[in-house]
Amino acid sequence: MKIQAVILDGRAILAPLAGIGNLPFRQLCRKYGAALVSSEMVSCHGLLRSQPNTLRMLSTDPSEHPVAFQLFGADPDIMAAASLHLAAAGADIVDLNFGCPVPKVVRHRGGSALLKEPEILQSIVEHCVKKCPVPVTVKIRAGWDANRINATEIAKRVESVGAAAITVHARTRSQKFEGHAQWNIIQAVKKSVNIPVIGNGDVIYGADAKAMLEETGCDAVMIGRGALGRPWVFQHINHYLSTGETLPEPSLTDRVEIIRTHYAGLKKLKGERTARLEMRKHTAWYLKGLPNTAEIRRQVNTCESEQEYLKILDQL
Repeated sequence: MKIQAVILDGRAILAPLAGIGNLPFRQLCRKYGAALVSSEMVSCHGLLRSQPNTLRMLSTDPSEHPVAFQLFGADPDIMAAASLHLAAAGADIVDLNFGCPVPKVVRHRGGSALLKEPEILQSIVEHCVKKCPVPVTVKIRAGWDANRINATEIAKRVESVGAAAITVHARTRSQKFEGHAQWNIIQAVKKSVNIPVIGNGDVIYGADAKAMLEETGCDAVMIGRGALGRPWVFQHINHYLSTGETLPEPSLTDRVEIIRTHYAGLKKLKGERTARLEMRKHTAWYLKGLPNTAEIRRQVNTCESEQEYLKILDQL
């Protein structure tokens, strides 16, 4: 699959994940076969103001390419200027977020709020395409709510001004992450445009990916929550698409090794204390589904030093 000049070596892509999709997690996902990884959602204003937390999101490494940096905001000129910064920071693709349902983003006209203003959304894409030297892609939802499903209209608009690809999360903003994704909307978008269409929503396993690809005709699938504590999901999807076989989930020993790698990367990026605190949620996700891990999760959530955390891992 190609997004303009960017060649992807598979059909399973990591979604932008706020608070999750930093460099160490992206590297793990690429290691396990993600065809493309994406940064956390970056504020155009935070980027242009050089806010330290925003700039940290731009940390990258040759091992993770191709990588998309995702941008959100509501002003066409500011978004265009910020897209240029992302390209300079090493993005192979700049992805524009028009799907985030979080209230603090929506009330500032960001994310999915712009689905209600298709002209402004289109203008943002047009300005970014004209300014940015790398492919500009778009991520949307099905629509604002069940009465305002306009993914097909948005897709046609962004294609007309040069968007290189579009990802459709087949839920409305009002659904957030509840209910079932409406894959028929992805299918409708695919039939309406000639640029690559990436489907998003309810893909957890290889069989899900195959079903979405076959039912919708989309070019690739995007994995979000299905990758939490399971960066190997991409390997499993790739294998299933190639062979029809379902790989076994990693052993506890293998998971602990992945946890250690993830922690080491976070420590290098953010320091010991922040890494240890962030690994509380990650460790719980990595151990999900395994028997007799409730006490381990409790210990991880209350440990107060790196030495204590690593000792807990040693005992697994």
